[in-house]
Amino acid sequence: MASAPVRRFTWRTSQRHRPGLECLVSTGRQHGFESLAERWLLLALDFVGGFDEVLAQPFRLRFAWCEGKGAHIPDFLVLAAGSSWLLDVRPAGLIEEEDEVRFAAAHQAAAAAGWRYAVVTGWRRGVLAGLDALSARRRPMTDPLGLEQQLLSAVQRRPWQFGELVDQTKVPAVARTHAVRLLWRRLLAVDLTQPFGDGTWIYPAGTV
Repeated sequence: MASAPVRRFTWRTSQRHRPGLECLVSTGRQHGFESLAERWLLLALDFVGGFDEVLAQPFRLRFAWCEGKGAHIPDFLVLAAGSSWLLDVRPAGLIEEEDEVRFAAAHQAAAAAGWRYAVVTGWRRGVLAGLDALSARRRPMTDPLGLEQQLLSAVQRRPWQFGELVDQTKVPAVARTHAVRLLWRRLLAVDLTQPFGDGTWIYPAGTV
């Protein structure tokens, strides 16, 4: 856990990618990313949760293949008690033959270490917009009016459209923020491939 990224997350005006730091509620600290695609992955990981730590650029992998030697720095190592993941991020349209070789080497290294491996090439339409909307309420909140329990009780009776759901509470205007908070915590369920708004259907957790 004392590891540091292999490369520094630097920024200059001439570069084509956008590095930065993303704060994850799941870990309580900031994590470096080198592109907006990597930032979206960090946000998705924070939404999914269930992990202990995320390490950016955890190591440099050196390998040999039929055309010589190569090296690769995976983007993230997600550590969890049940199953850890080694992840690379590359939009599908930008993957070249050399990238495929590097990804294959990373896949073998992950298998040898007992990790799972994946290359994140993109997202279903609407998912990122939905995650962005829900992430606005990912910070801890107090609920002195008990609105979250009112929302959960209403959804247990039947699914509601978002606007109708908040109207089931004593203070609908305030309940909106708590409903989004419950969606972020996955205590309520929503189809992220659909645009999020008052007409969005909200379900009990575990039913979508």
